Amino acid sequence: MPKMDFDIITLGHGSGGLLTNQLLDTGVFNVLKNKYLDTRHDGAILPIRDNKIAFTTDSFVITPIFFPGGNIGDLAINGTVNDIAMCGAKPAYLSLSFILEEGLKMTELWEILLTIKKAADHAKVPIVTGDTKVVEKGKGDKIFINTTGIGYIHPKALFNSDRIEKGDAIVVSGHIANHGITIMSQREGLEFESDILSDTRSLHHNVWTVLEEFGHAIKIMRDPTRGGVATVLNELARDAQLGIKIAEEHLPVIPQVTGACELLGLDPLYVANEGLFVAVVDSSIKDAFVKTLRSMPETRDATIIGEVSSKHPGKVVMKSGIGGLRVINMLAGDQLPRIC
Repeated sequence: MPKMDFDIITLGHGSGGLLTNQLLDTGVFNVLKNKYLDTRHDGAILPIRDNKIAFTTDSFVITPIFFPGGNIGDLAINGTVNDIAMCGAKPAYLSLSFILEEGLKMTELWEILLTIKKAADHAKVPIVTGDTKVVEKGKGDKIFINTTGIGYIHPKALFNSDRIEKGDAIVVSGHIANHGITIMSQREGLEFESDILSDTRSLHHNVWTVLEEFGHAIKIMRDPTRGGVATVLNELARDAQLGIKIAEEHLPVIPQVTGACELLGLDPLYVANEGLFVAVVDSSIKDAFVKTLRSMPETRDATIIGEVSSKHPGKVVMKSGIGGLRVINMLAGDQLPRIC
């Protein structure tokens, strides 16, 4: 067994940040090493005869299970669809598995099922198989959901961190931190008056549209869920061994989220998102890329937030509103546990 910094699993190991990466590096990736897993992506691109497919799986353990803008049901469908999209693929089929806790109200399960159907119908992806288990009261938290998806790779998709170059633009597809702050606003003892809604939505139609138009000029896409935008940018800088520079004034954060983050002592860069992607694109298409995204309702607030640099390889720095620079490290602990 490799040497670990912790003797037990902590909530921080599920943050998507530094502790998650240490756990995966020293454990999962080391033990299960293979060429598909080594890409360190939320989905795998697999050869099936003469075609390539994207394959992904995800588990959802969010609390509370109902929140403004959605519930655990559409979160599960949209999250899996978006993981497929981040491979440059169109989702084709989904599986759906439940772990239900004894005592869950049938009305709650029914509402979740209806939301799942609505989200799958909207995404135009059928649910073709699944499983249901029930655990004793106190052994779960109402409902956990696992989903798996497969999809067809777009012929123009070539997403790989090895293709990132100096001068490439960093684009986010909309306002950041809405989902995480929505969840925090619903948790006991942390409620505040707000009209913030979770951004849970499927984005594969948007991704397919920009792939049709820009193809290989899109270097890579990632969805900044656990760990937020900061963690995704750190992973990209590490994998490409280049620097990333962003500007605080260009970060798309709505005022209500800014105020909530200040109240709770959170940095929106580290807060989870569920209907957002980060894209690295060739500088020659950055303006047209954003214009196309803004023409679609799900990505109408797309913004260029920075660029790739040859300076400070492997690190992310941000120019603050007053002109100084600060290093944006990977999330060290877990700001918001059980967020997705």
